Amino acid sequence: MSYSVLHIVHLLAAIFFIGTLFVEVLILDRIRPQLGEQVMQPVDKAVGARSRVVLHWVVLFVYGAGIGLAWYHRQALADPFASSFGLLLSLKILLAVGVFFTFGLVAILLRGGRMTPARYRAIHWAIFLQMIGIVLLAKGMFYLHW
Repeated sequence: MSYSVLHIVHLLAAIFFIGTLFVEVLILDRIRPQLGEQVMQPVDKAVGARSRVVLHWVVLFVYGAGIGLAWYHRQALADPFASSFGLLLSLKILLAVGVFFTFGLVAILLRGGRMTPARYRAIHWAIFLQMIGIVLLAKGMFYLHW
């Protein structure tokens, strides 16, 4: 697959991923006090069920395309301290791995019945902030040089 196609797939999947987190963290969580728990509980359940289905595909595309893009930049990744691009890309990959493991934590907590609303919000905020970091590093790779 060409670099351009991988890049577009990766960008679109990242937009969908971050957009979903944006809605959950900054929109739905903020309307909770206005609507109350009785209204929000079925909304949370429905959004969560739909998000899990959609995000599985989005994650597959964002990580799959990301691995393909990393292969194109394997020389920069072989010695990440040799260039600003390699270092920022390595940090971006490290954050992406962190996001992946954080979602794994969500799955473990859900299956074990130990997920609480407070943990859910904290984990979503953590993932959202990691994703913002990834976006900033992605842009910085092409604009920051030292």
